[in-house]
Amino acid sequence: MKSRQRLTTTICLPLGVFLCLSGCATMAPEYSRPAAPVPAAWPSGPAYKEVAATNGKPVADIPWQQFFIDPQLRKTVALALENNRDLRVAVLNIERSRALYQIQRSDLFPKVDATAAGTFQRIPQDLSSSGHAMTTEQYSVGLGINSYELDLFGRVRSLKDQALEQYLATEQARNSVQISLVSQVAATYLTLAADQERLQLAKDTLASQVSSYQLTRRRFESGVSSALDLHQAQTSVDTARVDIARYTTLVAQDANALNLAVGSPVPSALLPGKLSDTLTSLKDLPPGLPSDVLLHRPDILQAEGQLKGANANIGAARAAFFPRITLVSSVGFGSDELAGLFKGDSFAWSFAPRVTLPIFDAGSNRANLKVAEVDRDIAVAQYEKAIQSAFREVADALAQRGTIDDQLTAQQSLTDATSESYRLSQARYEKGVDSYLTVLDSQRSLYSAQQNLIAVRLARLTNLVNLYKALGGGYGDAGLDSKR
Repeated sequence: MKSRQRLTTTICLPLGVFLCLSGCATMAPEYSRPAAPVPAAWPSGPAYKEVAATNGKPVADIPWQQFFIDPQLRKTVALALENNRDLRVAVLNIERSRALYQIQRSDLFPKVDATAAGTFQRIPQDLSSSGHAMTTEQYSVGLGINSYELDLFGRVRSLKDQALEQYLATEQARNSVQISLVSQVAATYLTLAADQERLQLAKDTLASQVSSYQLTRRRFESGVSSALDLHQAQTSVDTARVDIARYTTLVAQDANALNLAVGSPVPSALLPGKLSDTLTSLKDLPPGLPSDVLLHRPDILQAEGQLKGANANIGAARAAFFPRITLVSSVGFGSDELAGLFKGDSFAWSFAPRVTLPIFDAGSNRANLKVAEVDRDIAVAQYEKAIQSAFREVADALAQRGTIDDQLTAQQSLTDATSESYRLSQARYEKGVDSYLTVLDSQRSLYSAQQNLIAVRLARLTNLVNLYKALGGGYGDAGLDSKR
């Protein structure tokens, strides 16, 4: 019994020492976040006059449930978060990355296997040492460690760190997909509302033009109006019909796009009405936010995670230049009789450390290190580009935000003026003062102004959505996340 204890101690002592040594630090370079290659403040100038004055609550801290005020739009976004396939793929990618990380992390620990074996062999007379044919039996049970690498130089730990950063980057990718999905659903929802209002405007215009055409025809039949007036009235009717057909197609396509973004048919009760009914469907955003909020955008955090992973890969490439120590060991019992497997002196053990030192590899280790270093440099450039792209997105949205209200006010005034001009030209035509060409020109100007007013209203709401997305809003406090 004492000898068996000494043998067990002989195995466990060096194994414990090796396990302690394998917990050393990696050879990866110390990570330092690159400086943001953008100004510390948003651009200034005439386009930003309304957005550079005050600071407010970071937009990323405003959950989408609070940003979208309209209940129908909120329900539509919630439905998309439940059913959109791109978001499902992003969630599944998280699960896959988590599993890959767990696989890589498991290499830090010995894998212990239980074994049981039986060997039966007949030795012919010519080969038997006794001169007689004989049958042998061997039985064994035990526990063993198969090819466990002692991570003395941090190679396995570096690979584990790389897998961890990839997993964390995948989580941020999922958040980025949700932000994009929320903004896509909102923008499509608003576009559908705008096209429905354009369609209704075209229908109202057609009804008005048909009425004018009938009046002009009666005047023509009475000899008051000319054939030119009649044909000009007909062109207005046909133009309205063309627009009705075009906007009917656009409304159907917008509905299809909304169904695709949501991932299922949107109930008719949730579909928007006219855009003018949804002008208060979005919450105004606080202006003047500092540019350092970009560092908390999920896509930038994802790029930084990939950079950290590439940095960890350098440690694994460096460790490949040093000796690699692997252990193969087992402990158990063996006997030539099944009944005697646990009797007598049947205890057996083996301990076989192996050291591999690279001598000549034709430069593959050095090339692998160069690849890892270049991958890190590429990841740095991609991280910096992600910050620059995000800064540009926010700056563009702020530039439009600073001028869109002036544009909307001017367009509303223009629409009111053209409406009054159309009313006066219609009255002058009916009294015989002006020709129908003046009425036609006024009507076209009014119709164009009304269509442009809808476009500007859509641009204002879409700008709020784009600014909300660019500043990283759309994934915080999502109540549906806990269900996934």
